Amino acid sequence: MGDPDPPPAADGAHGPPVTGSSTKVSLWRSDFGASLVVVLIAVPLSLGIAVASGAPLVAGLISAVVGGIVGGLFGGSAVQVSGPAAGLTVIVAGLVQTYGWAATCAIVAAAGVLQLALGLFRVARAALAVSPAVIHGMLAGVGLVIALSQLHIVLGGTPQSSALENLIELPGQLVRNHTHSVAVGLFTLIVLIGWGRLPSRFKVIPAPLAAIGAGTALATVFAWDVARVDLPDDPIGALVTPQWPDGSWSSIAGAVIAVALVASVESLLCAVAVDRLHDGPRVNLDRELAGQGAANLTAGLLGGLPIAGVVVRSTANAAAGARSRRSTIMHGVWVLALALAAAPAMELIPLGALAALLVAIGVQMVNLAHMRGVHRHGELPVYLLTMAGVVALGLFEGVLIGLGCALLLTIWRLARISVKVTPQLDAPVRVTVDGSLTFLSVPALARALTAVPAKEVVDLSLNIDFMDHAGVTAIDDWRTGYERAGGTVRIDEVQEQWYAQGATGLPRPVRRTPPSRNRQAWHPLAATLSGRRQLEEGSEEFHSHVAPLVRPLLSELAEGQRPTHLFITCADSRLVPNLITSSGPGDLFTVRNVGNLVPRHGEADPTDSTIAAIEYALAVLPIKTITVCGHSACGAMDALLTPGSAGDMPYLSGWLRNGTHSLDRMSSVPDGPDRLDRLGRENVLQQLENLRTHPGVAKREAAGELELCGGYFSIAEGRMHILSPTALTV
Repeated sequence: MGDPDPPPAADGAHGPPVTGSSTKVSLWRSDFGASLVVVLIAVPLSLGIAVASGAPLVAGLISAVVGGIVGGLFGGSAVQVSGPAAGLTVIVAGLVQTYGWAATCAIVAAAGVLQLALGLFRVARAALAVSPAVIHGMLAGVGLVIALSQLHIVLGGTPQSSALENLIELPGQLVRNHTHSVAVGLFTLIVLIGWGRLPSRFKVIPAPLAAIGAGTALATVFAWDVARVDLPDDPIGALVTPQWPDGSWSSIAGAVIAVALVASVESLLCAVAVDRLHDGPRVNLDRELAGQGAANLTAGLLGGLPIAGVVVRSTANAAAGARSRRSTIMHGVWVLALALAAAPAMELIPLGALAALLVAIGVQMVNLAHMRGVHRHGELPVYLLTMAGVVALGLFEGVLIGLGCALLLTIWRLARISVKVTPQLDAPVRVTVDGSLTFLSVPALARALTAVPAKEVVDLSLNIDFMDHAGVTAIDDWRTGYERAGGTVRIDEVQEQWYAQGATGLPRPVRRTPPSRNRQAWHPLAATLSGRRQLEEGSEEFHSHVAPLVRPLLSELAEGQRPTHLFITCADSRLVPNLITSSGPGDLFTVRNVGNLVPRHGEADPTDSTIAAIEYALAVLPIKTITVCGHSACGAMDALLTPGSAGDMPYLSGWLRNGTHSLDRMSSVPDGPDRLDRLGRENVLQQLENLRTHPGVAKREAAGELELCGGYFSIAEGRMHILSPTALTV
């Protein structure tokens, strides 16, 4: 856990790859520039969070320094920046009120020891098991608490002891006259909100620094008498010695665990999120957790706020081009230098400006993107209840409410099951069961099975992702009773053999009904069915399992198609274009004919459908690519090699004349066992040449607007080869 790990190679975003000493210089330059950006954000945020936590202002700077240097040295993330975090302000404020500041520092140090132990025991990933809806709801609730309390300071008043009291007192604060504080706070907010709308050249200065600077300048120019930052004359001498708090061991242990868990979860979630913003080394979560523990232990001993990974600083660090932990470490050094050398400048900052910054941060913690994400996964109630619980009752109570709601939602989902009974004319009754079949869902299953007509043949399709003993027993009891009454039950398990493995002593083995519901799209349906029955069963399977998945996409395509790829291939039943290209609805404009042939310009019949499709594709559709795809063991190619094999099929013989040019290409190829395969490949290349005889194709290809590709599918290998345009090689 020593020096920062450099990324394995230079990032192309910062210039061409370099080697040796040039690489090191480039990495240092990137990290140096990023550290300067982060420090401009870290200083005002650290001071503001100290204000919101009820801690000495210097405690915020101490934690920024320690989070940068210690967290950077020992952490496991390349670009995450640690420091005092807004998500911990509610906990810290409560600890300061209960135990005092010196005792709070001892609790922070003890939390660091706990984090170190958790990191050493490699349990970091366990923290990610908490529902994101609870985490995001907790942070949103904390954000509202911060915003409501700091809004009173912006308005020149004093925050109350709870969020609800702050909300009740807010109208009174709004009608009172706090001229200077209101002016500074509102001006800071206006600059903070409007900074993002300015031209990009202004955004070199981070918005928090610009807003605090503007509010400070306003108060200084007009010499307003407003409360300002007050730092000790001797920062080193002002360090607080931690004192173990007086109180019950259970309460103190609960406080230590709370600080450690909230800081750990927030840091690990931030590290995972920031990992998506860079292409350097991936985060080591256990090492990151241990690094956070070392930072909190150090911060607590020096009299600082608790430390966690901070999204705002980490995102800015990655966006500024940070390449390793050197950026985080240097940012901590810069904060220390500013705290020692620029204290008089910091003391000009009005507290109202810092409060305005915290109001904006608190509002931003109610993240609409997070709300949309949890809503998409059906967990919005968990998010909202957690947020409301934190605001109305407190952090611990809100989190407990959120966890309880998440647990109830999971139980409710386990209890949900879909049972569909479909009687069919002159066919077995189809019963489809979807979901998780547990003891919670057995009543719904039993109720639905009573609708099955008596003395029929029943195809019971179990699309079950889990079945417990109660589920196995319920199905077995119903099956036994139904068959004793004169009916027949045939069971088909789509996923795992839950019923077959759980039910023992059955009068007959479990039989699968054709077609099996676990038949995937590439399994031939004709293996079990034929004729109209094949069509009906295939359509039913599509409606039951595939249509719900593709319906949103199909609804978007309902107004028209916009494919960019014309795919010309053989009519052979073994060739499935969308399967071998991993494409879906709307991707391919497909033309299939015998032998994937393309008549040359001037030689095609006016009624030829292949040329008509090519003409339509080029004139109407946004086609950018045309692929001709052949395949092994092609019957059309075999017919070309065996004259007269078409027999009394005059239309087929006439169509195969379009392949004579391909046959001519084989004149210099000696006979051999691979002659058919070689002709299939040469035929693809020839059809590309045939395409180029059409003026519209040639013109667009010459202009760089169209690309022609050749493909060859080996059926035996199950492999798609992309053909070289000039030779038989692939």
